[in-house]
Amino acid sequence: MLLQVKDLNAHYGPSHVLQGINLNIAEGELVALMGRNGMGKSTTLKSIMGLVKPTSGSVMFQGQEVAGLPPYKVALAGIGFVPEERRIFPELSVLDNLKLGIKGGKIKNPNDPNTWTIERIFHHFPKLAERTQQPGGRLSGGEQQMLAMGRSLMGNPKLLLVDEPTEGLAPIMVQEVRNVLEEINKAGVSVLLVEHNMKVALSLAHRVYLMSKACIGCEAAPVEVRDNHELRAKYLEA
Repeated sequence: MLLQVKDLNAHYGPSHVLQGINLNIAEGELVALMGRNGMGKSTTLKSIMGLVKPTSGSVMFQGQEVAGLPPYKVALAGIGFVPEERRIFPELSVLDNLKLGIKGGKIKNPNDPNTWTIERIFHHFPKLAERTQQPGGRLSGGEQQMLAMGRSLMGNPKLLLVDEPTEGLAPIMVQEVRNVLEEINKAGVSVLLVEHNMKVALSLAHRVYLMSKACIGCEAAPVEVRDNHELRAKYLEA
């Protein structure tokens, strides 16, 4: 198993925001984490990444315990994070934003076809190739999302945590971002996806975890979520 999260707990001050989270991801999987707003989905990603320090529990990645490590050490272990806010550098060019994603400033094994390089990023994100020298702040929302994903891939992660990638995007860009995520997964990167757009999430996911308040409510197949009204009413619908 690539990632195993066991009994993960986290607090914001006195608030117990994650209560015994259990989930796992195998190599090559794309797993969706879904639920209503405020259930703890983004906090789960941040706790895995080390941006929120867990108060207890385990996060095993490739057999290594990473729970409680600072984010840079989690990244070095092989986990990438694409935050909901994207956090690109608006004054830097597309190319420079991508270069900032390279761990240690040097790509290992650049001749390996499975290594993410600038050229490979541009192959998967042709719109970025057209805007190499354009400042990141002048890109559209969808292009900024692609840049954020591309920057994370430049670190050559085994697992990519992606938080609400289609939030606020025009429908045509939603489809493009969805297709890019599918390409990334098919290229061998496992993905843990938080996504409010049910159609997008269920079209991509191999498995789904549904969150209730601060905990995992159940695990289901995408077709079960799509076809089971009671399940959707319990975990997804307002």
